[in-house]
Amino acid sequence: MDWKNQVVLVTGGTGSFGKKFTRILLEEHQPKKVIIFSRDELKQHELQVGGFNDPRLRYFIGDIRDRERLLRAMHGVDIVVHAAALKQVPALEFNPLEAVKTNVLGTQNVIDAALDNKVEKVLLISTDKAVNPINLYGATKLCAEKLLIAANAYRQTSQSPPYFSIVRYGNVVGSRGSIVEVLKNQKKTGEVTLTHEDMTRFWITLD
Repeated sequence: MDWKNQVVLVTGGTGSFGKKFTRILLEEHQPKKVIIFSRDELKQHELQVGGFNDPRLRYFIGDIRDRERLLRAMHGVDIVVHAAALKQVPALEFNPLEAVKTNVLGTQNVIDAALDNKVEKVLLISTDKAVNPINLYGATKLCAEKLLIAANAYRQTSQSPPYFSIVRYGNVVGSRGSIVEVLKNQKKTGEVTLTHEDMTRFWITLD
């Protein structure tokens, strides 16, 4: 994907992925503008005072549950990287409707706003947990994937934008809320708990 001279909007841009992706985008790919779209003004402020003050950066407070806000945010945008989601597995099991509102309905709002603004490309950041999901988080991300792929049918022709696509990734070492934080805290107590003795994990880094 060619990012040069493009206007890029990143939903969930203050998260672990969003921050790393934005830094790489600005340093290596010469975008015209990058819009950080997120609902947490504190995290946006922390980014700005922490060095994310490139003149090509714009900060846009909003929630993907709010379709009208997305419509405004995507005006003039070329590429959308949709990384916003609720991700904490135990919390979503106890708050299932909130997971649906953000991960499923929020994704549909992203799709609608992209179509109405004639965005060129939309990329959903999904998860390996969408494969044969056994928890609600994985199930909502699978639904989000299905919605995004189906949205390609709304294009006027096979050659006309927006182009909707998906990338999945797995456990990111050190990302906010990852199991690494839990293990570090448990190490201090001298007892590390396991979900299952036969469980295995593979890791990727933010880089």
